[in-house]
Amino acid sequence: MQLNYHFLRFLCPELHETFQGFHISSCFSQNKDELVILFSKGEETACIRANLLPIFSCLSFPKDFKRSKKNTINLFDEWLGQEVLSVTAYSFERAFELALTNGDSIVFKLHGTRSNILYFPAGAAFPIKVFRNELKEDFEIKKSQISVSLDLSYERFEALEGNASQFLPTLGKIPREWLKKRGYIEAPLSRKWELMEEMQDMLASPLFSIIQHGGEYELSLLPESSPIFQSNQAIEAVNELFRYRVVVQTFQKEKAKWVKHVEEQLKKSQAYIRKTEEKLYELLEEISPAQKADVLMANLHQIPSGSISAKLFNFYTNQEEEFTWKQGMSPQKVAENWYRKSKNRKIEIAQLEENLEAKENLISSLQAQKEELAVIEDFKRLRQFIKDHHFVHAAQAQEDTVPFKRFEIEGFEVLVGKSAKANDELLRRFAWKEDLWLHAKDVSGSHVLIKYKSGKTFPTQVIEQAASLAAYYSKNKNESLAAVIVTPAKFVRKVKGSAPGAVMVDKEKTVLVVPQGPQNR
Repeated sequence: MQLNYHFLRFLCPELHETFQGFHISSCFSQNKDELVILFSKGEETACIRANLLPIFSCLSFPKDFKRSKKNTINLFDEWLGQEVLSVTAYSFERAFELALTNGDSIVFKLHGTRSNILYFPAGAAFPIKVFRNELKEDFEIKKSQISVSLDLSYERFEALEGNASQFLPTLGKIPREWLKKRGYIEAPLSRKWELMEEMQDMLASPLFSIIQHGGEYELSLLPESSPIFQSNQAIEAVNELFRYRVVVQTFQKEKAKWVKHVEEQLKKSQAYIRKTEEKLYELLEEISPAQKADVLMANLHQIPSGSISAKLFNFYTNQEEEFTWKQGMSPQKVAENWYRKSKNRKIEIAQLEENLEAKENLISSLQAQKEELAVIEDFKRLRQFIKDHHFVHAAQAQEDTVPFKRFEIEGFEVLVGKSAKANDELLRRFAWKEDLWLHAKDVSGSHVLIKYKSGKTFPTQVIEQAASLAAYYSKNKNESLAAVIVTPAKFVRKVKGSAPGAVMVDKEKTVLVVPQGPQNR
């Protein structure tokens, strides 16, 4: 609720008290979609740090800010030296205004992923500059129409049949969930009004709480039983939220990424050990080729010339056994081959045992790394851990060697080529004849493979979702519907001398799908 009108109505009076009479001393950006405005009044300093990333927008108001010595750019020179006259929230809107003494206005539009900062010169109806220039529609915002007037009477509530979103559209998700948990949707109109009045009373006298909500840190104005942080000061609360969202949450996501990296390596190593132990067991349990060769050599006198088999007494097992070999090979040559295989078998067993020992040592190391990661609670120690274990190089090397993105759809592995050259690599090195190959029809795009699973047919929904990925990773990405070719990989071939990614398809069928990326699946 940090971008919500109900919070801004408490934040802005505190900002007014903090910034009134201060002059803008500098305005710059040193990170994408982040604007820093520094203020001064005599020896005092103040700051607005607006982090307007599309994935998350948040404000903070530190006392000071250390500007980087490089990679910064000055912005909005028109504001420099101007004095702050007032800070006010717009009525029932997610926006507030810094009014300057020369008549200029700086408007903070806090619309989630489309947040922006607008500059209105004195007397201007529309902004002449905005911070995030890609939001072209913001140039059409009329300053006089930003404020919204809402009738919060029972008569209007009754006319709307208790529709909370229409009656008070500024509520936000946390208050709406509060109403829903108390049976608001099915309640009679009189009970709905009671709940709505109770909600408005709580929003009118809040205690600001930081909570974890849906896996994210959020600011709540409602009573919370187990908050992470609480304050009755709006600036203090939003500064702490900024720390949790920008510092703590970023750290947690970074740490979780490396924990996942270690766990994946553990899982792969454990799977390797299982398979290697099975192979080693088979090798150790099967009869040594050298023993068969010994039996053959001991019974050469019993084997007629030109034979391709013989029933001989195996003195290792004390049983008569059938020995067979290829046409045209002498028993001596067969025995020679078996002795060689036996020698290679010993080498293979020794190599497998060596590999097992190495993987077991690696697992011990990975488990120690996982335990070490578990107790790291700050970026400094995490960065040192990553450096000590060469994680960045290992992850980069792994990324560079694989020419595809990997997804899983209902248990089926789906590979998506990263580039035209990668498409060729995907088809040459990672495609099997029974895999299903997909590609957007008649346009350039990624090759997509659905990996075959023995004994299983490809479900229609898996094909459709993979086709949506093929359409998404193509020039048809922005189409409402796109045609995608589907065929077994055995019918796709590379023509010598053709351009990277270009192939010939002998048989195909076409499906129509909506292009959707992995985030929409």
